[in-house]
Amino acid sequence: MTTSTALLPTAADIEAALRKALAPTQLEVIDESAAHAGHSGANAEGRGTHFRVRIASPLFEGKPRVARHRLVYDALQVFIAQGLHAIAIEVL
Repeated sequence: MTTSTALLPTAADIEAALRKALAPTQLEVIDESAAHAGHSGANAEGRGTHFRVRIASPLFEGKPRVARHRLVYDALQVFIAQGLHAIAIEVL
């Protein structure tokens, strides 16, 4: 993958987008990119491509798991378009 790392998000970028879109009551964003070196979608910088999101939001109430995940993906769509390769979502 030849995505410019200048466009790739940081954990802080992802956290800000999720806070704005989903008003979470709990949120943790972890950049796990370095652990995926050599895997599909990874880059030489070891950052900005693979993230783990642990999140709780009142907007999830009454929604099935797939709908909750879709809300997270929708909030991060701009980063996916920039080269974010993988998001592991844990709904709390």
